[in-house]
Amino acid sequence: SDTDRALVLLEEYCKKLRKPEEQQLKKAIRKVMGIFKSSLFQALLGSFAKKATRHGTISHPLLPVAVAYDVLGCQKD
Repeated sequence: SDTDRALVLLEEYCKKLRKPEEQQLKKAIRKVMGIFKSSLFQALLGSFAKKATRHGTISHPLLPVAVAYDVLGCQKD
């Protein structure tokens, strides 16, 4: 799923964070990963997607991936 893809990206980035000054960022990313894995987030994401689709306002169905890219400062494909 899209959330799984975002989690993979975040996990790969976390593996690169080894310096002591990067540990706070690593901890914050791990919190985001925990949120992505939560059933509450999944339910909210599903609800958001349904509402946005109904109203024709959804422009990027890969919301979790977009958030991961934003957190990582990566450019979206």
